[in-house]
Amino acid sequence: MPALKLGAASGMAELYPLLLKPKFVERIWGSRDLSPLFGAAPGDAPIGEVWLTGDECTVANGPLAGKSLGELCKQFGRDLVGETARETDRFPLLIKFLFPSDKLSVQVHPDDATAQNCGLPCGKTECWYVLKAEPDAKIGLGLKPGTTREQFARAIEEVRAEDLLNWIEVREGEMYYVDAGTVHAIGPGVVLVETQQNSDTTYRLYDYGRPRELHVEQGLGAMKEKTGAGSIQRRDETLILSSCFQVQLMKIHNTQRNSSRFGSGQYQERSERGSNWPSARIFVAVNGGGVFHGNGSSPIAFHCGDAVVLPAVVKDVDLVAQWELEFLKISLPPAGESREWAQKEGLLTEAPELPKTS
Repeated sequence: MPALKLGAASGMAELYPLLLKPKFVERIWGSRDLSPLFGAAPGDAPIGEVWLTGDECTVANGPLAGKSLGELCKQFGRDLVGETARETDRFPLLIKFLFPSDKLSVQVHPDDATAQNCGLPCGKTECWYVLKAEPDAKIGLGLKPGTTREQFARAIEEVRAEDLLNWIEVREGEMYYVDAGTVHAIGPGVVLVETQQNSDTTYRLYDYGRPRELHVEQGLGAMKEKTGAGSIQRRDETLILSSCFQVQLMKIHNTQRNSSRFGSGQYQERSERGSNWPSARIFVAVNGGGVFHGNGSSPIAFHCGDAVVLPAVVKDVDLVAQWELEFLKISLPPAGESREWAQKEGLLTEAPELPKTS
């Protein structure tokens, strides 16, 4: 099926599956070893985050190569982001890999209402998929039961705030939900895939005595003593379905002897009744490799660490494993009847919603 054509007179290109170049972000708690995804880090500084769908990430393939994701959102609007996106001029989800070799600061992100009161477009609810975990690797998720805001503020002053966090040992393959307002931290020895609302607003509450700026007043105002954060139990391919995002984990094997659902080595993305998808979809390869075909574009090699965005108007594509491929499929949550079904089945983690803009 052909991609969206905007006409020769307009001089505008078509939308097609977009392979994005990752953005490597330096962090003092980062690592020079970015395995199993990228190998050695570029440059000399430690890399803590690799942004896959940031507004500054650029397209690596096809006629739109060199254009940033932010530019394309402004150019194509809902044809790219879909009808379920609240805003049309910025990509709704930010996907990152995290590579901590030291503890991240104890921090918190504002919810939508708090962010909007500060003039920001949205808050930051996120989730973490554990791609790799060393023995005894931990995350700090929320406060210990019974801890009050006043007790936590006192602990910050006394340089012992980490003692009041709920530290959890993590294992490869687990998914954790971190709703806005949850005080949290990440320890060393893990590689995480973070899916979040497209916000980089972080209030650093405590940093173990390291000489970095803190945002204690804003953070204490944004934090919540009790939240819905925690481990999420997987349902088939679905790792998490929340009011902010949906994340699925899929595996395909290119062998006729495999009798699994994707044993033919091919995953097919098909639109119902030929209509646009309600949301852009992000495919992130976390193991193995494959090739995207279809929608009138050239084949796209898809390897571990790559991210491909399928715009809402890209209806039908095939993803073929070269031998074995494991990938995340990430999008905004469903609307309408699909959303009602998810609520009824107890799959949907609720959070306040904001109205869409035109």
